[in-house]
Amino acid sequence: MKNRNLVLPFIAIVVMVAIVFSACKKINEPTELGGGLIPPIDNITTFETFLPIETDNRLLTDTNRVYFDDDIALGHIASDPEFGATHANGYFNISAPTYGTYPFVSKDSVTNIDSVILSLSYEGGYGDTANTFQTLRVYEIAQSSDFNDTTGYRYSHPDFPLAGGELGSKTFQISKLKDSVLFYRKLGDTTKYANVIRIPLSNSFGQRLINYDTSSSAISGAYRNDTSFKKLFKGFAIKADNSGNALTYFSPSDNVKTKLIVYFRTKRGTGFNDTLSTEFYHQTGGQANSIIRTPAGGYLTYLNTPGTDDDKVYLPTAPGSYALLNIPGLSNFANAIIHRAEIIITPLPSAGENIFWQPAGLFLDRINAAGDTAMTFDTDMSLANNGSFFSYDAEQFGGLLKSNKTYGFNISRYIQNMITMRTPNYQMRLYAPVRAFVYSPIIKVTNQIYVNARAAYGRVVLAGGSYTDPAKRMRLRIVYSKI
Repeated sequence: MKNRNLVLPFIAIVVMVAIVFSACKKINEPTELGGGLIPPIDNITTFETFLPIETDNRLLTDTNRVYFDDDIALGHIASDPEFGATHANGYFNISAPTYGTYPFVSKDSVTNIDSVILSLSYEGGYGDTANTFQTLRVYEIAQSSDFNDTTGYRYSHPDFPLAGGELGSKTFQISKLKDSVLFYRKLGDTTKYANVIRIPLSNSFGQRLINYDTSSSAISGAYRNDTSFKKLFKGFAIKADNSGNALTYFSPSDNVKTKLIVYFRTKRGTGFNDTLSTEFYHQTGGQANSIIRTPAGGYLTYLNTPGTDDDKVYLPTAPGSYALLNIPGLSNFANAIIHRAEIIITPLPSAGENIFWQPAGLFLDRINAAGDTAMTFDTDMSLANNGSFFSYDAEQFGGLLKSNKTYGFNISRYIQNMITMRTPNYQMRLYAPVRAFVYSPIIKVTNQIYVNARAAYGRVVLAGGSYTDPAKRMRLRIVYSKI
């Protein structure tokens, strides 16, 4: 009898636990499948609460590096009234069309050079592109510099030293770059160009290329192999004047529109001249993008504001800064069934937002106690490791501007695990990177996540955790049932 009396309460407990977990599954399963299906809030079985978020603007030591197929920013933003100035210069190398073969027919046959053109594939603009005239100047990267085709350079890398004077320049109106322009080379030979920046370079630079050969000479043997070529010509530096209020983006790896073209004439045996051309392309690694921010306006004010609870958050697309988020109320949140936990983020009107628009995406990760590792929200993100990068479901996790003009991040599973298993209440980091480099606690590796396609493309002002209007404050909304 004594044993039977013990068994009955045990069975009752097992049944009760099974009912609770069954209820938990029924409530959470629609959320897992649909992402937005939660029980109605009746304040009897299902409740809603909002936890304050402390927000702190901080500069970001950006680890993003320029990849071979990245677009390069060029130009100058003189006066973003909220964020200040931005200046961008670009660098990339070129290679000969072939090696072991002289690319200009023969040295003896070249009579003169018609023109030398550096063509850049225009991919888009940011800022006051309708009114800005931009001037780009082309130089040679000095052989003494550390520029090479194996290093991935950070956007914060300083400008590389130059060799000699200016090779050429071009002033253009950004809004006209999409127009087709008829280019005349000679009678009966015309070509239309659109989305291309064509910068005339000095003919003496073209003559230098013609003077190179395929020999083993360290002075002239550029066409022996790619290593020899880059020992004699390290690459181009494209520097923007400090004028205008916009950035342009070009693709060095677009071998259709980005190339160096040398137009030259050759003499046949009959004495008749042919006009020919030879093209050089960006075919190996070796590109950099130096983007320098000079904060001003509200951005500078909030970066220098002491304390850890700013009422506004300023986020430029990398390189730039981030917001450190702290949610103290999670540390003692009672055990519950979490139906939905979402960080709500509201953009604020800002001066100049008609031309300096918002980033394509925001990103959220969490920082470990030591402050040296950024971690993912694996289950909320549906994170997958694709070898060279992590993929995630941005529609499910968040970071994209929603139809109601707010941002949000769904961290329901993370909050459920935290309050059930009493895991640490980590601080979070909100920012707009090109690529985020984060550690996955489940996959147990660090990898990159692609967030924005271009550096310095977009900025936004957000309501912080102490913003005056409670309806716009950054906050964590939790819909839950008590256990």
